[in-house]
Amino acid sequence: MQYIHEQDNWPTFTWDDNKLLPFVADVRYHQGKLLGRMEGLGFPFRSEANLNTLTADVVKSSAIEGEFLPLEQVRSSIARRLGIEFAGMVHSSHDVDGIVEMMLDATQRRTEPLTAERLFGWHALLFPHGRSGMYKIKVGAWRTDDAGPMQVISGGFGREKIHFVAPSAERVEREMLAFLLWVESEQKLDPLMKAGIAHLWFLTIHPFEDGNGRIARAIVDMLLGRADGCAHRYYSMSSQIELDRKEYYLQLERCQRGSMDITQWLEWFLRCLERALAKSEISLMEILRKAKIWEMANAAKVNQRQQLVINRLLDGFQGNLTTSKYAKLAKCSEDTGLRDIRMLIEAGILIQNSGGGRSSSYSIR
Repeated sequence: MQYIHEQDNWPTFTWDDNKLLPFVADVRYHQGKLLGRMEGLGFPFRSEANLNTLTADVVKSSAIEGEFLPLEQVRSSIARRLGIEFAGMVHSSHDVDGIVEMMLDATQRRTEPLTAERLFGWHALLFPHGRSGMYKIKVGAWRTDDAGPMQVISGGFGREKIHFVAPSAERVEREMLAFLLWVESEQKLDPLMKAGIAHLWFLTIHPFEDGNGRIARAIVDMLLGRADGCAHRYYSMSSQIELDRKEYYLQLERCQRGSMDITQWLEWFLRCLERALAKSEISLMEILRKAKIWEMANAAKVNQRQQLVINRLLDGFQGNLTTSKYAKLAKCSEDTGLRDIRMLIEAGILIQNSGGGRSSSYSIR
């Protein structure tokens, strides 16, 4: 069976609008609902949601390729570039900074044209040392066939299984020229559909020696940002793909070995996007909870000691709060700490856990 890029009508993709439009409508509904709720939050909470989503995107997109990045380094690198400060920021490696820089370029500069030079820059950021693992690779340029045809292979030595063979290197430049022209000129297509088609098309060309998957997902994030009309990211497609990793590769392989009708791929892509939006609702609930707590705290006119302790509790304080722990955190006496705690209970911010006396402990409501 031919690969789709070997067919005479490549890359004239076709799909069944009647089958896909209900999925597009569902995604648009959840998308609008999420963005509407986020707009109702204050800037600090929107920034936190954006930071969490971008961190997940970078970490999970690399995890799909079997590369596991230190989460705190990624989070700190993104925060520094966005001008966000939080407790516990750490130093990030040059490799992490490069991947973060690529993702931020894709999302924060989403309206700028996607060009070959921009993609070369992304590729150079992914491989700052010119190596993929132990192997030296061609960085910031289209691949060549010096090492043989580009193949997607799984299995150990002697048990290799070829899942896909990309177009020859001599075709890459003109294939990418057509792809980039389509990305920037096609205006009639729904941006959600466009993101799904672009992902498949780019991966089928496979223009680089390595890093194609991560760059393809960065292109998706750029196009989804255009679809949202928003620089902030509140849902992570890469996180959902990582959860559905096995099915993701199965759908890609099936489509790349099939016909030019890509309805099945687009249906899977839209369903995956809808699951990503649904999952973001869980993260949003935690952010809404924090917003409500601070609304109550401001109404109660809490003091600086209480603000400090509330922050620590909301940022994942280990165990339950006691009077002695409060005193240590707020640098005050236990009597003062107890008075502060009672005020927070009266304001509805803290609750007393079961048990009492010397073992009394408290939690955020």
